[in-house]
Amino acid sequence: MAAERPPQVASPRMSEKPGPPKPIWLKPHGKPWGVSSRQVVYDNPWITLTEYQAIAPTGRPALYGKVGFKNQAIGVVPLHADGTVTLVGQNRFSLANYSWELPEGGAPHGEDPLDGAKRELAEEVGLQAADWRQILRMELSNSVTDEIAYGFLAMELSPTQTAPDETEDLAVARVPFGEALEAAVAGHMPDAITVALLLRTHHMAVRGELPAELAALILE
Repeated sequence: MAAERPPQVASPRMSEKPGPPKPIWLKPHGKPWGVSSRQVVYDNPWITLTEYQAIAPTGRPALYGKVGFKNQAIGVVPLHADGTVTLVGQNRFSLANYSWELPEGGAPHGEDPLDGAKRELAEEVGLQAADWRQILRMELSNSVTDEIAYGFLAMELSPTQTAPDETEDLAVARVPFGEALEAAVAGHMPDAITVALLLRTHHMAVRGELPAELAALILE
């Protein structure tokens, strides 16, 4: 049973209505992967690396490694009434680069992703929202990880107290939506969640799934 929504979350909105039925071509084909044995080779509070002796759908044996994530990935599009979005900039460890991106973070498995989204928005950029919509669910790297990401659109924003993680040194920028989208598709903001959620928000504007005033600002 889904967790009860806080009072500020309204009844399902346009983007949460059931979509059309799946096209027939989306049905699975062939045999699934099989597993002969597995061994955990690394474990920390955030990830587990498991090595598998696997059986491929073709019947051939295969060695496989999978990174298991202990949190769900969360991304938020903080869309202001004037058509701007709030972004964060930070130094990322894995690629040793500086990354501008949407507010993002993690939510433990078993926690409602919306609760994680609210927490990350407040902690990273000091915002809260009266209108929340889940707009995307993604598999970020499904060839070698089991990480699932949930994307949210947050509107009717107001300030609240920030509480960044002790390892985070964040810069914050509020920019026109179109400028953020152009930067993302040009490769200046290559973070996958950021690119996907900005494109999805633009798609919603095109399809009439956003308030008309906001859609006009996004599409201008």
